Amino acid sequence: MSNTIQKALISVSDKTGLETLVSFLKSKNVQIISTGGTFKAIQAIDSSVIEVSTFTGHPEMMDGRVKTLHPKVHAGILNRGDQDKGELAAMHYDSIDLVVVNLYPFQETVRNNVSEAEAIENIDIGGPTMIRAAAKNFQRVTVLSNPADYQLFIDAWESDTGISQEFRKEMAQKVFATMSAYDKAIAEYLNSAEETSDFGNWQLANLKKLRYGENPHQDGFLQPFANLKHNHIANTHPIQGKELSFNNLVDADAAYECVKEFNNPACVIVKHANPCGVGVSKNILDAYELAFETDPTSAFGGVIAFNQEVNEETAQRILDKQFVEIIIAPKINAEAVKVLSSKPNVRVLEVELNATDPYPYTIKKIDGGLVWQDADDSNEEPSTFEIVSKRKPTDQELKDMWFAWRVAKFVKSNAIVFAKNGQTIGVGAGQMSRVVSTEIAAMKAKDAGLESKGCSMASDAFFPFRDGIDQAARVGISAIIQPGGSMRDEEVIAAANEHDMAMVFTGIRHFRH
Repeated sequence: MSNTIQKALISVSDKTGLETLVSFLKSKNVQIISTGGTFKAIQAIDSSVIEVSTFTGHPEMMDGRVKTLHPKVHAGILNRGDQDKGELAAMHYDSIDLVVVNLYPFQETVRNNVSEAEAIENIDIGGPTMIRAAAKNFQRVTVLSNPADYQLFIDAWESDTGISQEFRKEMAQKVFATMSAYDKAIAEYLNSAEETSDFGNWQLANLKKLRYGENPHQDGFLQPFANLKHNHIANTHPIQGKELSFNNLVDADAAYECVKEFNNPACVIVKHANPCGVGVSKNILDAYELAFETDPTSAFGGVIAFNQEVNEETAQRILDKQFVEIIIAPKINAEAVKVLSSKPNVRVLEVELNATDPYPYTIKKIDGGLVWQDADDSNEEPSTFEIVSKRKPTDQELKDMWFAWRVAKFVKSNAIVFAKNGQTIGVGAGQMSRVVSTEIAAMKAKDAGLESKGCSMASDAFFPFRDGIDQAARVGISAIIQPGGSMRDEEVIAAANEHDMAMVFTGIRHFRH
């Protein structure tokens, strides 16, 4: 069957990327048919656009409820090319080669506690009918149901192979995945179950096979969510580098989630899903230097994330100092890309810093099912902390505690973080004992030639006994931030007072299992 696209039908609720797509189709002399608000939007870009009522010869009805439900539309989509050419001609119908439709935002609408009447009006009928028809006929028709796929479509058209059947099949699969989630959301809404969850409304994009899982004998897969409007870890396209592995993706996510905590120029280096070094300074180069100094040994082969644009100088310094698996930032400038191209295996990702996550949950598989929870996005501030020690923290200690606290949120439990002057000095992660985590943080500081004396220390959860405080005192910690809430809080506070430590309680725990 021919891959030529001559006629497209476009009807979208989400008009993200519409101008880019329409301008491209216009440059390829594709005739566009459209409806309602989409028609008006396209008119400003392509005055030759045809309204669907003109195409069908039948006016829209019932306040737009009936407009694309017409045999001329669906015969145009569902025809099988040469096999149905005669029948189309006899009916004076035209073939439609591209269908671009995204659905009424039912899930988003019902989340706002709207009336039942408004919810019902946001159940799309024509849109699902068109994209299902196009997806069924993917051997001839291309269907785009997500604005995130527009650029993929453009790139495919401009490639040497053009719009392949494999590409059309991939887009068709997305349609049926979208419809499955859409219909399930409607069914759950109409069922009015007391225990419904947004999880049932999540939509998944195409499954991608990875080289392997955590270990070479395990299969690994990436399942991005659908309808992502921004670059996230799961859906970004690397600027360069080897294919991302299962472990790369997990580490990249850990690094970028941590670096987003900071407003000033920041760098986070992650190894095995734990921050091994974090630095905040006046620029990202200095921030990188601070992060690297925390634990140069663990930084080898790590993932490095920044919260500001990476420049040429920073890129060169990284390559001069260490072997790196991945560099992530909201922007990598052209000069930095050129520097990094000298190490073509280094994976380089641009991921948007403030992109809203439409799926704000964390999910884990357990035997026989899934558990999921809200994201740990509590917004505690230093002004809410309770000073429980006799000695109040100095301004610098308070700054150091606040920095350490934000890092500890991303360290595996039991988490202990030493910090001073915008730099992690030692990190103890993933231990069964909080005392041992403290010992490891002190050991890491000593190995890196850093001084733990005068540091502030953060603990992701409360201290069940005073032994953790005593251990911190032995290595010179001057201030401690922790959630509080232990049965032995009085004993722990007394230990801090004995050692002339400042101690604050946050009232918030940040376990990260």
